[in-house]
Amino acid sequence: MSTDALQPPAPRGRFVMYLDLIRWNRPAGWLLLLWPSLSALWFAAGGFPGWHLVVVFVLGTILMRSAGCCVNDVADRDFDRHVKRTAKRPVTTGEVSVKEALALGAVLALAAFALVLTTNVPTILWSFAALAVALVYPYAKRIVSVPQAVLGVAFSFGIPMAFSAVTGEMPWLAWWLLAGNLFWVLAYDTEYAMVDRDDDLRIGMKTSAITFGRFDVAAVMASYALFIAMWGWAGVRLGLGLLFYVGLAAAAAQAVWHWTLIRQRTREGCFTAFRLNHWVGLAVFAGVVADALLR
Repeated sequence: MSTDALQPPAPRGRFVMYLDLIRWNRPAGWLLLLWPSLSALWFAAGGFPGWHLVVVFVLGTILMRSAGCCVNDVADRDFDRHVKRTAKRPVTTGEVSVKEALALGAVLALAAFALVLTTNVPTILWSFAALAVALVYPYAKRIVSVPQAVLGVAFSFGIPMAFSAVTGEMPWLAWWLLAGNLFWVLAYDTEYAMVDRDDDLRIGMKTSAITFGRFDVAAVMASYALFIAMWGWAGVRLGLGLLFYVGLAAAAAQAVWHWTLIRQRTREGCFTAFRLNHWVGLAVFAGVVADALLR
């Protein structure tokens, strides 16, 4: 046997550990936030909203999702070591200290806020509410039976902020789309929770997968249906054309496919369904853009 095989793995550099902390190699997380926010920008502007707002919301989404990972890993560090999927996160293993993680999260959040400062006063004010919800979510898992609903608000706040950035107002459509998007978050994060259900039961964590019990798959599919129906109704009210509904149909087809992945409740199937959900959001966004281009 080679002596190299007996050597312990080389320690990772700080920068690499920070990238691991913010899940840089797993972009699905920020894509789940990005597509609804961009769709809202196009809705609010009636088409392309301009490069300034596109850049602000794309970079802001990446930065805030990364900051959220830092806060979440600090809050969950004592739980994560008992969960197979999260036991090697850098804060949990001690590779990154709590102070380091919080400092990195603060820097990322401040960078996102600097982007918001280039918009308008209403959007700046709403960003504080968005930050508050994002900070509350990691602790909701100890109290709320369906903490995914809190995550749904946090992950959907880019929608009303997009309307505010474009128009300076929060019309009924912004809140309607937020409510519809909340059901999509509930769907995919319940799939995510189904992956860890055994571990969460053992450590006493509250999740929608545990609360819904044997109705978990039905709840996921009902949430998908409500998301698509509510966004579809918004399209009807706005008089959108065929291409928007083609995008919704593509999203619905993916939801049916996800049912085939989660119906047996295997870890692999549920995690695959969760990980691929950003394609659902992309399908809807593509429909919004295509309709705007045609009009």
